[in-house]
Amino acid sequence: MLIRKVGFFIVEFFIMTDENEEQNESSLSENLAAVGQIIVGQIETIGGVLTGDPVTRAEGNFNVEVGNLHQESNKALTALDKKEQMAADALEKSNQTQ
Repeated sequence: MLIRKVGFFIVEFFIMTDENEEQNESSLSENLAAVGQIIVGQIETIGGVLTGDPVTRAEGNFNVEVGNLHQESNKALTALDKKEQMAADALEKSNQTQ
């Protein structure tokens, strides 16, 4: 019986580790996409300034703002995911002690 419980916890640990890694990879890719959009926006803004094109400059400013909002929302969602995971872990521990 003890071996089964130990084996179950080991398997559960690896499953939870894989889920955490997937969440981290997803968060990282979202953050990189946001940074890419900010960089493109900054390049467009500079191009608009150099050429004197107000439309290109405005489009660059728009892309910078969208990238910033993307980053902020990703940070908020990552924080929520971490809080949910901590709450689930605490609930599971309390259920195990009972």
